[in-house]
Amino acid sequence: MGNIYFYQKKYPLAIKMYRMALDQIPNSGKEVRFKIFRNIGNAFVRLGQFQDAIQSYEMIMRDNPDFQTGFNLILCYYALGDADKMKRGYGKLLAIPIQGVAEDEDDEEEVKAMEEAEAVGHARVDALREELKKQQKEAENYIITSARLIAPALEPQDWTLGYEWVIDQLKVDHESLAGQMSIDMGLQYLKKKEFEKAIELLKGFEKKDQGMKAMAATNLSFIYFLEGDYNNADEYADLAVRNSRYNAKALVNKGNCLFVQHEYHRAKELYLEAIGVQADCVEAIYNLGLANVRMNSPDEARQAFEKLHTIIPNNPAVIYCIANLYEQTNQNQQAAKWFNVLITRVPTDPGILSRLGQIFSKENEESQGFHYQLESYRHYPVNLDVISWLGVWFVKHEMYEKSIHYFERASQIQPNEVKWRLMVTSCYRRMGNYSKALTLYEQIHEEYPDNIECLRYLVAICKDLGRPYDMHQQKLVKLDRALATKNQNAGQGGAGQGDGAMTGMVQQQGRRDEGRREESKREESKRESPKKQREQALVAPSAKGVGYGGGGGGEAKAKEEDFEDDDVNDLLV
Repeated sequence: MGNIYFYQKKYPLAIKMYRMALDQIPNSGKEVRFKIFRNIGNAFVRLGQFQDAIQSYEMIMRDNPDFQTGFNLILCYYALGDADKMKRGYGKLLAIPIQGVAEDEDDEEEVKAMEEAEAVGHARVDALREELKKQQKEAENYIITSARLIAPALEPQDWTLGYEWVIDQLKVDHESLAGQMSIDMGLQYLKKKEFEKAIELLKGFEKKDQGMKAMAATNLSFIYFLEGDYNNADEYADLAVRNSRYNAKALVNKGNCLFVQHEYHRAKELYLEAIGVQADCVEAIYNLGLANVRMNSPDEARQAFEKLHTIIPNNPAVIYCIANLYEQTNQNQQAAKWFNVLITRVPTDPGILSRLGQIFSKENEESQGFHYQLESYRHYPVNLDVISWLGVWFVKHEMYEKSIHYFERASQIQPNEVKWRLMVTSCYRRMGNYSKALTLYEQIHEEYPDNIECLRYLVAICKDLGRPYDMHQQKLVKLDRALATKNQNAGQGGAGQGDGAMTGMVQQQGRRDEGRREESKREESKRESPKKQREQALVAPSAKGVGYGGGGGGEAKAKEEDFEDDDVNDLLV
């Protein structure tokens, strides 16, 4: 009944039943009584009553000590923060004799030969020895886990003193465990970012036994790899592999060294070998996927990441790699599916939301694309790619007032970039608010007098409003001629980068006349088809075209009066 109440989490009732059971058990049944006392202690731990639990555990440790009770007692001392009692409890734990194989019972080589014979079926498995080994391993696990728990807490002012005390205690009867704690101390140095001390400590294991040497070399290789010292990392990785060929972590370290040397095929072989040693080695599987990506094998890389996803299903990095590979292979529906899985893990990641919006846009699902881009903007309102995408989306749907808001935000983020201000002006012009557009063009021209695109639209809008434009026309002619002369002297087919309209790029000015003739043909087709003209206005403008006026004169008037500028097309995905 006590156990039933315990599993039902009715701990007070469980304690009551356990005590009633104690009253009915004779003193001769000591083993059963001690088990009941341990259950009472466990119930008090669940209730948070550590002092009462300690009384039950201490009675067991006094009369019939065992490793599990000793470990529980240390946990209670740790919960109360009593360093002296932690030391005393750990001493009692180490005093418990281990019912395992004695060190001097058999020669090490003889035991190893016997185990190999059992493994290949040449000898019968010794069940008793296996059971003793199991008990020994369990006892050592309690000892090393307790040591790792209390070592940092024994001396809060100087954590190294706690580790040194534990190591000294272990050296008496548990030399191998003392070595493991020394390596843990080195890892603690790593967490504290004291790399030199960690390296110095781990190098002391180079003359130790083979197992400790391999463990230390593995950690040293990892430290040097993090520091970018790939030569030393490779040296210690080789040492670790030589001393422990079936060490998955050592194989991964060696594979990483080959990976940074661009030897992806050899790195892949080592990752596969590490997986063969330890099937759930997540580092090996993840790096195998990365190696396949570098080897241009997206299918194999995706298989590796999907296998890893079954092991650690909630890891965002793994899900991202799967989604990214699907997108790179143009499997947009699968990519969208995995990115949707990813945003359930990281719902506020603006980069993922933007990627998802771009995928839906490619699939012509504009509303979904707009939704995710808007969510990305909400979480991170300074991403210029997202801001420009949203601004252009509103331009395409003729909602110019809203697009102005986004282009003005972009102008605040990049105040020295003229294209954003030109976009705002373009929106006012599309809305028919020519006076506001003229004011803005004049302000831009004052700050950027050499901006050709601004001058072109300024000339055109002045003509349309019946205002004088001769001064602007002369400046435009002069700039056009200067740019054409520069391109002709350079002998290049396209103009360099400058302050051109919205995207900051100006095409080759030497072909201006040809561009105008093509523009005239398009203008005539627009007049023939009003519907086509309206659709053309919905296309976000591009800065690659030559402009609409220029230094020509009267022959370009029709084009100069056309306000369907080409200033933001390039921002569309």
